[in-house]
Amino acid sequence: MRRRSWGPRLGEGSRVPAPSSPFPFAPPFPARHPPPPPAPRRGWCRSPRWARPHPSRRPASAPHGCCLPSLLLSHTPSAMAAAAAEQQQFYLLLGNLLSPDNVVRKQAEETYENIPGQSKITFLLQAIRNTTAAEEARQMAAVLLRRLLSSAFDEVYPTLPSDVQTAIKSELLMIIQMETQSSMRKKICDIAAELARNLIDEDGNNQWPEGLKFLFDSVSSQNMGLREAALHIFWNFPGIFGNQQQHYLDVIKRMLVQCMQDQEHPSIRTLSARATAAFILANEHNVALFKHFADLLPGFLQAVNDSCYQNDDSVLKSLVEIADTVPKYLRPHLEATLQLSLKLCGDTSLNNMQRQLALEVIVTLSETAAAMLRKHTNIVAQTIPQMLAMMVDLEEDEDWANADELEDDDFDSNAVAGESALDRMACGLGGKLVLPMIKEHIMQMLQNPDWKYRHAGLMALSAIGEGCHQQMEGILNEIVNFVLLFLQDPHPRVRYAACNAVGQMATDFAPGFQKKFHEKVIAALLQTMEDQGNQRVQAHAAAALINFTEDCPKSLLIPYLDNLVKHLHSIMVLKLQELIQKGTKLVLEQVVTSIASVADTAEEKFVPYYDLFMPSLKHIVENAVQKELRLLRGKTIECISLIGLAVGKEKFMQDASDVMQLLLKTQTDFSDMEDDDPQISYMISAWARMCKILGKEFQQYLPVVMGPLMKTASIKPEVALLDTQDMENMSDDDGWEFVNLGDQQSFGIKTAGLEEKSTACQMLCIEVMGDGCLNNEHFEELGGILKAKLEEHFKNQELRQVKRQDEDYDEQVEESLQDEDDNDVYILTKVSDILHSIFSSYKEKVLPWFEQLLPLIVNLICPHRPWPDRQWGLCIFDDVIEHCSPASFKYAEYFLRPMLQYVCDSSPEVRQAAAYGLGVMAQYGGENYRPFCTEALPLLVRVIQSADSKTKENVNATENCISAVGKIMKFKPDCVNVEEVLPHWLSWLPLHEDKEEAVQTFNYLCDLIESNHPIVLGPNNTNLPKIFSIIAEGEMHEAIKHEDPCAKRLANVVRQVQTSGGLWTECIAQLSPEQQAAIQELLNSA
Repeated sequence: MRRRSWGPRLGEGSRVPAPSSPFPFAPPFPARHPPPPPAPRRGWCRSPRWARPHPSRRPASAPHGCCLPSLLLSHTPSAMAAAAAEQQQFYLLLGNLLSPDNVVRKQAEETYENIPGQSKITFLLQAIRNTTAAEEARQMAAVLLRRLLSSAFDEVYPTLPSDVQTAIKSELLMIIQMETQSSMRKKICDIAAELARNLIDEDGNNQWPEGLKFLFDSVSSQNMGLREAALHIFWNFPGIFGNQQQHYLDVIKRMLVQCMQDQEHPSIRTLSARATAAFILANEHNVALFKHFADLLPGFLQAVNDSCYQNDDSVLKSLVEIADTVPKYLRPHLEATLQLSLKLCGDTSLNNMQRQLALEVIVTLSETAAAMLRKHTNIVAQTIPQMLAMMVDLEEDEDWANADELEDDDFDSNAVAGESALDRMACGLGGKLVLPMIKEHIMQMLQNPDWKYRHAGLMALSAIGEGCHQQMEGILNEIVNFVLLFLQDPHPRVRYAACNAVGQMATDFAPGFQKKFHEKVIAALLQTMEDQGNQRVQAHAAAALINFTEDCPKSLLIPYLDNLVKHLHSIMVLKLQELIQKGTKLVLEQVVTSIASVADTAEEKFVPYYDLFMPSLKHIVENAVQKELRLLRGKTIECISLIGLAVGKEKFMQDASDVMQLLLKTQTDFSDMEDDDPQISYMISAWARMCKILGKEFQQYLPVVMGPLMKTASIKPEVALLDTQDMENMSDDDGWEFVNLGDQQSFGIKTAGLEEKSTACQMLCIEVMGDGCLNNEHFEELGGILKAKLEEHFKNQELRQVKRQDEDYDEQVEESLQDEDDNDVYILTKVSDILHSIFSSYKEKVLPWFEQLLPLIVNLICPHRPWPDRQWGLCIFDDVIEHCSPASFKYAEYFLRPMLQYVCDSSPEVRQAAAYGLGVMAQYGGENYRPFCTEALPLLVRVIQSADSKTKENVNATENCISAVGKIMKFKPDCVNVEEVLPHWLSWLPLHEDKEEAVQTFNYLCDLIESNHPIVLGPNNTNLPKIFSIIAEGEMHEAIKHEDPCAKRLANVVRQVQTSGGLWTECIAQLSPEQQAAIQELLNSA
């Protein structure tokens, strides 16, 4: 929801229009988006009542006993009559705002929007206090007044005369005391809380002391309605005491304890428990306060229990919030909290949502306080069977096997909730604890005659793979053999679950999974894809095959290519016929993506099969134009572009023109596409691939492509600041995520569109098209977009950085913060990609344009920034050095010292980016960089020689350091003692993880060998066996593609030795059988 101000701007009129005016109020009242739902584990909110269709309503009757308007209007009879008439018109307007007729409602919204703010307050308050008006109209008026104070307080309230301000405050308190309807009283309390929130000044002074007095008087009142009102206001705005909170702390505590012990009135106990939670959450960094309020926890937990059995889960939701935000508050009574949650979760007399929320408490603690929870292994051991029992809660569905629409998972279902909880708990607590507890349960479920248990067992196996990765690797062979058996289970939903497990393992354990099980898995999935009577199973088998092939090394896939293609083609032909005859598309959608995935992995080896698929794929894009076929069309567009990229320009050119015309036809309809049209992201990615395939010939299409591309890249995610009333009225769709800000407020961000935005940022046109593809207007717009993205990145990070300074900060907190960072960092990588494309195309000419971004990039590499910022900031400066030297030295003052410093950074990603920069500095940097090459050498050597330099997480950074040393010796030999460094450098070879740097080092090695360098060859060629070993290891690790010229140079070195018999024998004899085979493969291929 994009919040807009509903009040007038400063300086606009603030008096009611003259009676003769026909209610001339104007700019449009926003047709309200459903407010954003909370993050997944808080998905319990409902859609707002007034956002749903309403039946026709009677107009409200005229007001009696006008109070506030008398302060604002003249007392003459004519003026009062005019005011009454206008108030009556306002009642009609409220009725129209609730109209189910879109036209009527829209006109009313436009009219309402243009009423001056002061007049709005007058009309709304009068409507609220008029008990003879229709209840819907009064409630609507209450909602609108709260929103006005929330969104436009500074524009409206300070401009009112002080006596009017006083009257408003008095009137609100009076209305609360007089109101008899409970739901209406709550809404008026929300207005009072909103006003109180805005009347706390910057120093924390409460400028409404009467409001505080009302709170104290009401909470001690014999009138239960007033006690409820006081607790409701405090729950809504627990910061109401401002800078006097510490002074009143004992009073607040006594108030809450007294209300929580009210045995006669359950609603008071519930409200006081919720108010306690709100107060704790609003003071989330005040550890001393937690201790002071710890003895309220037993009463709070009792209220959780009691309210659940009164069919009210509001206090349980508050407990989830506490577990999420301030888990350490629960520490003194953690065992009791866990036992209660476990009891509620297992009580089948409660509804599903309550049971799931109780489970959510434990699962949330496994994420936010894993160390605390790991001490209570008895609870974890009892929770796991509860989750598995939920996963068995499945319904029989005769239509399931051949349903053509993949319904979104029913997130209210116990089965989905149990699976999600298990996944999160395994990740939170780790496999060391979870796997031993769950393994036997899963084995028993898989042997159960009831299909639901077998299904749940397999889904559980899928769920724990990520969290139990390390522990499962040792028994993966046993697991895979067992799971594959279930692909032949008699029940289709068990076969589906087996496909799910295979696909998930193919992702979680890649590429080891593919290397060990390729033969079994490919055969089993292809067989399952032939399950013609159960298209859901067929489609899921195809989905598992996609997961498998995406991470499958090319060399492993090639032997299966004929068989894969044969199966995929026959299924595609059959499903295309079914689409034409029956309109079914589910399997076809997945098969098209399977074909794309196979082609993407096989690359040029797919050429022989190109003509088999392309006509049918073009046919789908041309004819699948109905709305329900959008996803199929998008996936087919993706498939065509991936096949084109795989087979290369020469083969693809025969269809390139047709494909471009089909894409252009879709592109012209781009502006008519709905925001959630799945074709958008597929289209943008396809343009990127087409650009890469066609190169300069793509230039003619740029005018059509650039508009939508820029538009998508600059999408701002919708954000909204929401109070708890909004949160309670949420609908749970529309892709919103939430961050709790305390004081009953949350920050919402609509995440739909982020994927398209990053895809658009990834577009490769610039790099492929080269200098000249962007005009000044494009540059200006692109600069603005990139600047905005970087500023947004820092702003988002500031919010998270506060948590890093918290005294409770630990590894688990850092993990969750890293998860939150992911979206931001993803966009940052794409910003870096775009700048890389621009620098590589425009060279130093683009530096003046780049200067608008320079301060932001410099900020990225500051020492206090998180490592991804420093990594990508360095990558951008790497490109500046590589593509803009020697002019880059102008900016050396900003990046040179950090680059030298970061080569020894604790983060391997930062070390890698710094080392790469030092390498290109030597290669391209020019004379000014010479002294810094000398300074860099010992730093690089220190990294290479550290004890753990070759571990999995460090090897890429280390290889970049080795490559950088090679570049310094090759391009700046007078900066270092080459003869001293060279023997060390040889001992570090070969590189095999970073393929690009491997080519650089092997080329330099060839230079040295071909020039008969004495240190490299050694006395009497004694180093040649070592060189052969380096070449063989490189070949074994596929460090260099055979088509690369470097491979031919290496093969020639080997052949040269081959001609001198004895030396050849000596070299080969010192190699292992695997190394000898690798040398032979190189000779045969290069």
